[in-house]
Amino acid sequence: MSINNEFLLMLKSSTIGDGEPDLGEKLMKSFLSQLIESGEIPAKIICLSSGIFLTTEGSYLFDILQQHEKQGTEILSCGTCLDYYDRKEKLIIGKPTNMADTVKAMLTFRKVVAP
Repeated sequence: MSINNEFLLMLKSSTIGDGEPDLGEKLMKSFLSQLIESGEIPAKIICLSSGIFLTTEGSYLFDILQQHEKQGTEILSCGTCLDYYDRKEKLIIGKPTNMADTVKAMLTFRKVVAP
């Protein structure tokens, strides 16, 4: 497995889809697991909006995100979102980022995926 330095993963929600929350969690877990198995590891994962619940206390995906981080993925969470949800002190993986860096990453990376 190796990092794809042209691949940015944007997680704009803690689930995938607009259906039942438990189904959305299963889909997100499967998606992130399949990325590891595929060997297509993103250089960065940026979590926005409710996606920050994946990087803070109580995350149901901490173990999978930790696997991504061990492979070399930089994990970032929106600082404004952490503040909004009062989760800044509960960040357990990665570090905070800001919108300027998020926009720069989106414009710089050749492959931006947002499931």
